[in-house]
Amino acid sequence: MADLLVYGSLEFGRVVKDLAVQCGHRFAGFVDDFNRGEEVLGTFDEVAGRCPPPRYEVAIAVGYRNLGARWDVYRKVKARGYRLPPLVHPRAYVRDPARIGEGTFVMAGAIVDVHATLGALVVAWPGVVVNHDSTVGENTFLSPNATVCGCVTVGRQAFVGAGATIVDHVEVPAETFIKAGSLYRGPRDPSPEAPGP
Repeated sequence: MADLLVYGSLEFGRVVKDLAVQCGHRFAGFVDDFNRGEEVLGTFDEVAGRCPPPRYEVAIAVGYRNLGARWDVYRKVKARGYRLPPLVHPRAYVRDPARIGEGTFVMAGAIVDVHATLGALVVAWPGVVVNHDSTVGENTFLSPNATVCGCVTVGRQAFVGAGATIVDHVEVPAETFIKAGSLYRGPRDPSPEAPGP
């Protein structure tokens, strides 16, 4: 198994480090373009020269506040030839692991049910439920205890707040922001909010 670099060293990075270790990966250190600290090996350009693929793989722990920048990091890492393994906590339930995209994180207690698909770089926090036949687009964040009911399509780079519920048989447009605790019934529903600055 390759050593795993975690791209991002702040709070989310520490969570991803723990997830990686729980999944049986060897943590090699943090990559951070802006911060220095314990276990930070350097910027991506610095680390890529010393820690090349395929000996090393990468997990992207850039947060949700700028999903576009997070996707840019993903493309940069892929362009350098790194593999981004999906990380599925051993206490998560995933009916078909083959439907989990690269670089996706499924945290403890999350459920991904039969015929559901998570695209690349999705984050499913603890308590998330993605029900049968639903698809979650790439680079989408599903906050703790969010529920995606059956036969739902969530577009790419969406954000679903903690405890929010998306009812069955609806489509969530790309880049939608669904606030915490809300009930989402479709694109014309008044509960979603525009993404923040």
